[in-house]
Amino acid sequence: MKKMARIAREKSETKIYYIILRGIDERDIFLKDFDYEKFLEYVRKSKEKSGFKVYAYCLMINHAGLSSIA
Repeated sequence: MKKMARIAREKSETKIYYIILRGIDERDIFLKDFDYEKFLEYVRKSKEKSGFKVYAYCLMINHAGLSSIA
C-alpha cells in the first residue's frame, strides 16, 4: 500500500504552486469525457470560492496537474 499525501513543503515566496492529483496505484481517474468536464467544473467552483488563479492545467487519464497561484 502506498503512503497518503506527504507533509507540506515550505510555502513559496511567489505563491505559485504545481499541484498533482493521481489515482491510487496509478489507476485511471478519468474514465469518460464527463469525468474531465466534472473535474474542471469543481476547479472553477473552487476558484470562485477561494480566489486562487489557475495558470495552466493538464488532464491525463490517470492524473491531473495544475499550476496555480494562492
